[in-house]
Amino acid sequence: MKKIIAIVGMCGSGKSIACNLLEEKGFKKVYFGGVTLDKLKEEGLEDNPENEKYMREKLRKELGMGAFAIILLPKIKELAKENNVVLDGLYSWDELKILKEEFGEEITTIAIITDKALRYQRLSIRPERSLTKEEAEKRDIAEIENIAKAGPIAYADYYTLNNKTVLDFKIRLESILEEIEKKGLNNE
Repeated sequence: MKKIIAIVGMCGSGKSIACNLLEEKGFKKVYFGGVTLDKLKEEGLEDNPENEKYMREKLRKELGMGAFAIILLPKIKELAKENNVVLDGLYSWDELKILKEEFGEEITTIAIITDKALRYQRLSIRPERSLTKEEAEKRDIAEIENIAKAGPIAYADYYTLNNKTVLDFKIRLESILEEIEKKGLNNE
């Protein structure tokens, strides 16, 4: 089994940048948010913040708080047989518990922390799926209250602050990846 790294953080913290860096290193990405987008298409619903929230909460109501891990587990297992895998958008505590139960020490979480005002500013100018400050606040609150998003962030194996430049952020991520690599070599 190869490495599995879950990137966690609030919306606009820089998860996509981290995942892109790992993809550049050969990791295969599993995008949890893709489940929401696929289900919206299946139901013929427009992709907007309200419908995304509706679908995330609907799936969790139907399958439990670990819904996205349950849906994506076969794909993650298959990819991890021969590839390092990065998980983009792991949200709930139950999702993390399901993945920890399945993969144990093979899964590592990296939490990206960014000041709220900076996240909101970045979200407002993001080219895809931008959000106003009000939309971002509503999403934050909904994700904390309805999805238990804080658990995986609070329980992460590694943390990185993303309040400066993309270069500073990538340097810190590289440092974390080196630590993970050393840890893996010491456990072999």
